Amino acid sequence: MHEITAILQPGMLVSHPDRPDWGVGQVQSNIEGKVTVNFREAGKVVIDGNRVSLVLVSAEP
Repeated sequence: MHEITAILQPGMLVSHPDRPDWGVGQVQSNIEGKVTVNFREAGKVVIDGNRVSLVLVSAEP
């Protein structure tokens, strides 16, 4: 699991490093490295934190 994945909590804002077109997303949950994010342009997406290192935009919602 990427280091950033371990600290992600609901309400934090993130972006996907390979999908800037998805916009900023809000973390909904982080269960065993599976991070559910509601992205502005892509909707709800479940991301495997072992494969993708999300970029923290803001720890404050």
